[in-house]
Amino acid sequence: MSMHRKTITLTEQQDDWVKGQIESGHYGNDSEYIRDLIRRDQQAKERLAMLRDALADGESSGKPKPLDISAIKAAGRKRMKAVN
Repeated sequence: MSMHRKTITLTEQQDDWVKGQIESGHYGNDSEYIRDLIRRDQQAKERLAMLRDALADGESSGKPKPLDISAIKAAGRKRMKAVN
């Protein structure tokens, strides 16, 4: 994977925060921290897209039906027994 150099500007407070993350041992340097933030943002966007897709699927799946809590619990118990 090729790397690209970027220049960013941080406030003093932000720079202190990044330095604190490095000093605490969570990251080796500024770049590792920034890359981790980007990865987390990408993952959050992917989860949000999946959630939106699931909501759209649910909305287009038809008319809602009443929940049968007893049936849901029974199905859960059956799954638990199958796992154990």
